[in-house]
Amino acid sequence: MTALHGSTQDISLRADVLVLGGGPAATWAALTAARAGAAVVLADKGYCGTSGAAAASNNNVWYVKDPAEYGRHFAERFRSGGGLSERGWTGAVLERAVRQLHLLGELGYPFPRKEDGTLNYATLRGPDYMRFMRQQIRRAGVTILDHSPMLGLIFDEVEGRVTGAHGITRDGARWRVAAGATVIATGGCAFLGGALGTNVCTGDGHLAAGEVGASFSGMEFSNQYGLSAAFSSVTKGLPFIWASYSRQDGSEIAVEDEDAFVSVARVLVDEPVFAVFDRASGDVERWLRSGQSNAFLPYDRMGIDPFRERFPVGLRLEGTVRGTGGIRLTGRDCATGVAGLYAAGDAASREPIVGGRTGGGSPNAAWAIVTGAWAGEAASRFATSLRGAPPLSMPPPDILRIADPVVAREVLVREVWSLRTNLFRSEAGLVSAQQALDAASRAPVAEGPTLLQARSARAMLYVARLAYTGALRRRESRALHQRTDYPQSNGRHAYRQVIAGTDALSVTAGPVAVEAIYSQEGMLP
Repeated sequence: MTALHGSTQDISLRADVLVLGGGPAATWAALTAARAGAAVVLADKGYCGTSGAAAASNNNVWYVKDPAEYGRHFAERFRSGGGLSERGWTGAVLERAVRQLHLLGELGYPFPRKEDGTLNYATLRGPDYMRFMRQQIRRAGVTILDHSPMLGLIFDEVEGRVTGAHGITRDGARWRVAAGATVIATGGCAFLGGALGTNVCTGDGHLAAGEVGASFSGMEFSNQYGLSAAFSSVTKGLPFIWASYSRQDGSEIAVEDEDAFVSVARVLVDEPVFAVFDRASGDVERWLRSGQSNAFLPYDRMGIDPFRERFPVGLRLEGTVRGTGGIRLTGRDCATGVAGLYAAGDAASREPIVGGRTGGGSPNAAWAIVTGAWAGEAASRFATSLRGAPPLSMPPPDILRIADPVVAREVLVREVWSLRTNLFRSEAGLVSAQQALDAASRAPVAEGPTLLQARSARAMLYVARLAYTGALRRRESRALHQRTDYPQSNGRHAYRQVIAGTDALSVTAGPVAVEAIYSQEGMLP
């Protein structure tokens, strides 16, 4: 890795592989590429090891050691995800997740132990996990650029491929990295909805990927909301399994939907909703407080016993962080269809393993680990095949697409956070929201915001436009995507929606590899 020309303040580097992001997918990509012999640079918007959703809480992982169980896990996701997941992808992710978690143990990560004394590979303590991953990539020789958000990718028109990226540091210096291959692992987009750890999840990688020709799928399933106490940013769903819900007057709210947050939302659009974890036994209460301690800090600070006292609840938009949509992968090497560009983790569409339903919890954690490893391997292979080629040029970046952060936030709160528009969808509401998003994207940028703020504002508007474009085109209700004007699922619509473009968006149909499977409940198509 060698420094390029530049001022003493600006940073210019060369590497085999550039990884953008700092969460599980990014660190696994960096570690895997470095262990394969590649020179790696990782650039994170925050501080690698502490920023992002995974570092903020405990992580359950889809750990299935017995291949005979793969079919059952696939069947569950196939049903709940609207028939859009694929058995081949599911089996491959489950198999590789076991290998990677065992490697993590071999590297020294202190997994907790079960009552029988065996290691519990299905649980990762977020802060410890991400601190450990930072240590591992440093030991592997990865160069880390902390507090160095990416502003865009560098695309060499002559080479016809992505040749790196550029960004800005916390101190205002500019950085560029020329790389043989680049991995986007910048996380999902939560539209600044306020869920813990998602303040850095503003869709920057999505916009950069779209600008160089990458496409997206599953964007109509990006409307996942997280249940939380109204005074809390913690959207851990596990305690709410034991919750009862009621209105202001104490009358009970029945949970009739597969996702409790939908039943709560039906009432919450008009009036306050309250919850209490009164269905938990004493043993469950002790287990929850022990394993999900950060989830109970907000209650303790408010002097509320959530197992015995009612508390007001709210819904925080988690978007594609716990929804599904993202950059479309063309294969299990995590290629994007753009030469030299790979994607992993929440930045990539999880449709192949969860369909149109949230993968919140264990599938998401496994997906980040596995796609990070796959992307790191593929990026390393691609980059090392280019060794000996002439030095890469570093053309100046094109004029950046930006938006006014104040205008963007107003539109996002009104049109994207809105339960009426984004959760209970209709053509009239979606068309009106699209018009507002388009207008905000074209609005002049006022003086004052930083380049990063203006770029992230444009990225969030872009991801919202992708989501609503997909929602308008899918004229049915399926999994997370619910249309009040098309309340039924249409079997003929079991396809992927592939969206491409930046200013103008196009939508095409993509196939789903549906295989006949057998389970205890019978055969599914």
